[in-house]
Amino acid sequence: MKNPLAQPLCLPCGVRLQNRIIKSAMSDSLGDGAGNPTGAQMRLYERWAEGGAALSLIGEVQVVPDYPEKPGNLVFASDADLPALRELAKRGSVNGAHIWPQLGHAGALSHAPISRPKGPSALDVAGLKCDGMSLDDIHNLPQVYAQAAMLAQKAGFGGVLIHAGHGFLLSQFLSPLFNHRTDSYGGTIGARFRIIREVLSAVRQAVGAAYPVGIRINATDKLEGGLTHHDALEVVRLLDDTSVDLIDISGGTYFPGAASSSDELATSGPYFTDFGKKAKTVTSVPIILSGGFETRDQALKTLEDSAADAVSLGRAMVLNPAIANAWQSAAGGDPAFPRFVSPPRGGVTAWYSMRLTALGEDAEHLFDPSPLEALEAYDRRDALRCEIWRQRFGAARLTPHR
Repeated sequence: MKNPLAQPLCLPCGVRLQNRIIKSAMSDSLGDGAGNPTGAQMRLYERWAEGGAALSLIGEVQVVPDYPEKPGNLVFASDADLPALRELAKRGSVNGAHIWPQLGHAGALSHAPISRPKGPSALDVAGLKCDGMSLDDIHNLPQVYAQAAMLAQKAGFGGVLIHAGHGFLLSQFLSPLFNHRTDSYGGTIGARFRIIREVLSAVRQAVGAAYPVGIRINATDKLEGGLTHHDALEVVRLLDDTSVDLIDISGGTYFPGAASSSDELATSGPYFTDFGKKAKTVTSVPIILSGGFETRDQALKTLEDSAADAVSLGRAMVLNPAIANAWQSAAGGDPAFPRFVSPPRGGVTAWYSMRLTALGEDAEHLFDPSPLEALEAYDRRDALRCEIWRQRFGAARLTPHR
């Protein structure tokens, strides 16, 4: 029997992905602090392409520098380093692979040391304070995303993924926890979805019908008062009426104090297969699921059960950048996941993040920090890049709340 993971996936726009294994969008934090790619980042995505991934998604690529998730992210602004982006796109596309940036705006969750957070509504709760967006701010968003998508196309990336998950700006519009607006961008799920429809329309008009445009959404915010499965399924129905080519389903937010899926010590299998099965009944757009895949059997079962059209791997790809080749082969082979005892909060995520750096330097054989050591190294690097970010993008307009 043919291995379902090795079968190509054809997108509505006509583009063909060579298999069903995708490298999930993760915040690799390998930009130079001024919004540009580094050699280590280029090598990292080259390794995933060499390792057989059909598509690698670059996590947290900012559409503007004012509202970043972290200072190690790329910025697809008009003055970006186009030759460096072209080199990243070229190296991430070897072996027939695709590489797409995940275009995002952190909104209320913008990194406070280098921004003044602003979301759909003004908030002042424990651990989170932000201004509310004006109508002019909102009306400017579609063109901002469209310009970033055009830059991606010009640089040679194979497509783009619009980030509307994990509690960042477009996800905030969908979530009643963040969105308290009483105008046409708040209230019902249809109204909360409005800005996403406008962004997708502007991006499609900018890049044309044949260029892949995907979107990442939450199946749930995993927070009381946040986006529910019911509303998330309605979002999938609404997306079916757009020109989107791929729906990437994930979940959770980075709301202060919320448990992060990426910081869990272990999984009990793929997170969103039940939701994926329901989503596939209300859309003809290909569905990919992100989160919790540790074994090839889990990935195969997800496809065989019609819970998704492709699987998106994060940690597994960090542990073995050639796992896509392994899972398509007769031999198979699952990664050996490390097990940590009482790591500090954020330590597991930092460990995987710093291992990405080791992969980009072809030095993973030397990588052996504890989660605490990885967290300390990650925080030191972020602090240095915050200084570079301020110098590059201007400290005056990035003055944080006091």
